[in-house]
Amino acid sequence: MSPFAAGTIGGAVVVVGLARALRGRFYAVFSAVLLTVHGLAACALFPHVGALAPAFVALHATLYINLLSLVWARPRPLAFRLLVSWPSAVFAAGTFVALPWAVAVTAGAAPRLLWLPYVVAALGFVDTWCPRRSVVRVAIDGRDAGGLARARPSRAELERPLRLAQLTDTHLGPFQSPARLRRIVERLVASRPDLALLTGDFLTMETHASEAELAYALAPLRALPGRAFACRGNHDLEAPRTVAGALAAAGVRLLIDEAEVVETPAGRVQIVGLDYHLRDRAARIARALEAFPREPGALRLVLLHHPGSFSLVPDGDADLVLSGHTHGGHVGLVSLGLPLTVLGLLSRIPDHGLWARGKNRLYVHRGTGHYGFPIRLGVPAEESVLEVEWCA
Repeated sequence: MSPFAAGTIGGAVVVVGLARALRGRFYAVFSAVLLTVHGLAACALFPHVGALAPAFVALHATLYINLLSLVWARPRPLAFRLLVSWPSAVFAAGTFVALPWAVAVTAGAAPRLLWLPYVVAALGFVDTWCPRRSVVRVAIDGRDAGGLARARPSRAELERPLRLAQLTDTHLGPFQSPARLRRIVERLVASRPDLALLTGDFLTMETHASEAELAYALAPLRALPGRAFACRGNHDLEAPRTVAGALAAAGVRLLIDEAEVVETPAGRVQIVGLDYHLRDRAARIARALEAFPREPGALRLVLLHHPGSFSLVPDGDADLVLSGHTHGGHVGLVSLGLPLTVLGLLSRIPDHGLWARGKNRLYVHRGTGHYGFPIRLGVPAEESVLEVEWCA
């Protein structure tokens, strides 16, 4: 066994053992799976990196240091993020992309362009740091669109639309500091929305205990009293008290299978916030929607973190559903003006933008952050305002 392989195995044993002892089973399993896949690929590639071997070893070590640091959930200082968090994430992402190279090497082939997956991973930073800002016009016309399909935004100039600012998948952590997220929220408030709607996944493993930091980042929403609402995403279930406390401090009403009716300058709006359910999703969504039937004369908005559950909303029971979760599909051609993403090609889950099914409409926001690997290539982060046309 080579020294590199021995160090890889030893490092994994230490990290997983401490993860299980100090943070729990979930984090231990997560670390074990990640380090197994990464370690096998790295061991296959290492003999072929040549003069870059010292850099490869150093970057490899940052992953273990970073995972070990996450045994204690707290935000890291900038120096740690620059020297450990960011390099380890990029290196892990590059190694994951390099899996086909690792398989080829194991089969006896000579690796070519081995640098390419790591360049792709590094470029994944660009679309995270450079969000696209846009205004998307949505017409709620009651037409039956048939089966699930991508829909086109309206081109009409509206005299007084309902202005919605959505915030989703902020993932406070190594790539989203409290200060950066606060600037994003300040821009959201400056867009003068009628409603601010937050659709979940506020934290990462690093920030499970960071209620004060998340509250600080969301604090500008206090300028919208009674007009900011949220639902929970899957990662919010990992630290529900942190999320609930921060949202309350920022004046955001968290809806957990609940509803509110709000009067806006554009008319009356009913907001239904559906929780993220790991089991019996269809039945629980149905019960929540039945518990809060339509308000006469009100636009019915549904906050639903996972767009894959859009098909579970009964036809005609939601004028507009707002979702996140997908980060826009992560890899695609959105930056070039084309809607194609890897997620869209491999699944039927709505990946980004405006969708329709029957009389229901869905908008999937690309989010402002990401969880784990920083690969957001050709799918930029998003800061948009929806202008909704409807007859109150």
